[in-house]
Amino acid sequence: MTKETNTTRHQPPKSIEAAIKSRRSIRAFLPDPVADETVRDLLNLAMRAPSGTNTQPWKVHVVRGAARDQLCDEVVAAFLAGDQYSEEYAYAPDPWGEPYLGRRRATGWGLYGALGIKKGDKEKMLAQHARNFRFFDAPVGLFITIDRGLELGSWVDTGLFMQTLMLAARGHGLDTCPQQAFAGFHAIIQKRLAIPADQMVVCGMALGYADMSAPENHFTPDRVPVDEFARFVDDLTK
Repeated sequence: MTKETNTTRHQPPKSIEAAIKSRRSIRAFLPDPVADETVRDLLNLAMRAPSGTNTQPWKVHVVRGAARDQLCDEVVAAFLAGDQYSEEYAYAPDPWGEPYLGRRRATGWGLYGALGIKKGDKEKMLAQHARNFRFFDAPVGLFITIDRGLELGSWVDTGLFMQTLMLAARGHGLDTCPQQAFAGFHAIIQKRLAIPADQMVVCGMALGYADMSAPENHFTPDRVPVDEFARFVDDLTK
C-alpha cells in the first residue's frame, strides 16, 4: 500500500465508501486554518443526521484562534497538575472485560509503538495524553453538548450526528478526532465557553488537516471481521 502524504490525504475522497474507509482518528494536525464557512458547511451536512422523531438533541460549540489557545492552556495545566478532573457520566465500565480490554490494549500499544513510546515511559505517555487537550494541534476544536434532561436514545442520536460530521469532514479532505477525554474537564469548558448549566459536555472533537508526516497518523487499529459481530437469521423455526 502506498503511504499517504499530505497531498493525497487532503484530496476529497471520490465516494462515500472511500470517505468511510479513510476516516480514522487523526492525532497530529497541520496549523493550516479551516475557514468558518467550511465549518458551517460541515455542520449543515451533519445536521441531516437522523434522530428519534427529529428531536435533533445535539449542540456544538466551535473554538478557534485565541479562544481555542486559551482554553487549551487552561485544560492542559489542570491535567498536568492532576486536578479539576471529574466525570459527569460513565463512558467505560469498571473494570473492562474481554474482548474489550484486549482491543483497548492493542490499540493503545499500537499507537505508542508508532510514536516510539515504550512500556513504562510514563513521562512520554503523559505528554502524549496532554496532546488531547490541544486538539492535537488542530486549528478548530468542537465541543458537543446535550440537554441533561434527555435519555440514552438522544445520546445515540448525538453519536449519529458526530459520525455524519466526521464523514462530511472527510468529504472535504479534512480530518477529525473525537475526544471523550475533554469531558473530564467539563467544569473548565462550561465556564470558559459560557455553556448553560442544563447542558452536559459529551466530548470534544479536533478538526483540521492531517499532518501525514507524523508517524501516529499511519497507525490504523484492526477491525473485527463481520462474521465475529454479525449473525444472519433466516429461519426462526430452527
